[in-house]
Amino acid sequence: MVMFNVTLKPNASAEELEKAKEEAKKTGGTIRHEYKLIKGFTLEYPDDHVHFLQSSQYVNVEQDGPAKTQTKTT
Repeated sequence: MVMFNVTLKPNASAEELEKAKEEAKKTGGTIRHEYKLIKGFTLEYPDDHVHFLQSSQYVNVEQDGPAKTQTKTT
C-alpha cells in the first residue's frame, strides 16, 4: 500500500469532495486523514490501483513522502 495526498480545486463543492472520497474508497483506498484548510485527504491505496487516481478529475494527486524545505550546499 502507498500513501497519496489528493487535493481538489479550491472552488470544488462539498458534494464533489464527498464524491471523490467515495470513489477512492470504492476503488480500494482507505482515507487516513482529511484536511481542514484545503479540500483534500490522504489516501492509502494499493500500488496496482494508482491508475484510478491518475485518470480522475482530481486536480493534484501525489505520493506522500518527506518534504524538504532546504537543499544541502557543499
